[in-house]
Amino acid sequence: MKPKFGYLLPTRERIMGGQSEAVPLLTLAEKAEEKGYDSVWVGDSLLARPRHEPLTMLAAIAARTKTIELGTAVLLPALRNPVVLAHLAATVDQLSEGRLILGVGIASDLPNVRAEFEAAGIPFEKRVGRMMEGIRLCQALWSGQAVKWNGRWNVDCDTLGIVPNRLGGPPIWGGGSARGSLERAGRHLDGWFPVGPDAETIGTYWREVQAIARNAGRSPEELTCAAYLTVSISDNLDNAQQRLDEYLQSYYGVPAELMKTMQACFAGPLDEAAQWLQGYVEAGASHLVLRFAGDHEQHLDMFVKLRADLGWEKNQCQKAFSVFANTLGGR
Repeated sequence: MKPKFGYLLPTRERIMGGQSEAVPLLTLAEKAEEKGYDSVWVGDSLLARPRHEPLTMLAAIAARTKTIELGTAVLLPALRNPVVLAHLAATVDQLSEGRLILGVGIASDLPNVRAEFEAAGIPFEKRVGRMMEGIRLCQALWSGQAVKWNGRWNVDCDTLGIVPNRLGGPPIWGGGSARGSLERAGRHLDGWFPVGPDAETIGTYWREVQAIARNAGRSPEELTCAAYLTVSISDNLDNAQQRLDEYLQSYYGVPAELMKTMQACFAGPLDEAAQWLQGYVEAGASHLVLRFAGDHEQHLDMFVKLRADLGWEKNQCQKAFSVFANTLGGR
């Protein structure tokens, strides 16, 4: 199986560096498409880990690209009114001509995340129910049919007006590895999108998600397993490890060793990274989303080489279509 390769844009990192300008991020997204990446991703947070608003960013990227998929890693639906979210997501899916993927999550139980929910006027303890009902309401609104909804939100409308480009709406992948997250992915969502902690654990949990889907009368083959992976590449192992540790500590504000027990991380030379990635593919991941701790353009190029060395590059027809589409776009 040839996995898809995704690239997480540094929306959080730029804000951490005091750089609010968004255009350089659009340029990175264009470069990722030109280099053959299958998808580009953005994270989500209001105050806990500030960054650019994800769906607005993806709308801009949609206008600057032609073939690359656009995803959230991950969106926090509980922070949003689902009618507004449905409208935004449908618009982005139309702008991108069906390239949107919604990675979603409930948010970690941390003091700064609780403060973020309080600032938004959302009860933190209700976030799971809000997310799942909100997703169902979005899907009802995306159907193009009249909606009468009585729940946390009361909706009575003929139609939303705009429907997504993709019939039924964009695929929704659930993050998290707790039992509830596995149940939600297997029973209700289109994929599972964990952050770690390692290939063996992801493989075990992915089999559980598949079993849950099967028991719910769903086809496991219709679900996607993705993996969110943080990498720092250098032939000098000490330099790669130091860069990864500094990155994790500055990003999360906790010791790097703690984060490495929860998230899939690699530091070292490119040839060893190839073996490490192969473990996730063997575990069942068909979409690898890479977050770079280090120079992004250098890492983009290194993983293009890695992909070719492993025989995972796009086939010639896919490459030709991407070039043709970009030529038509006048880029």
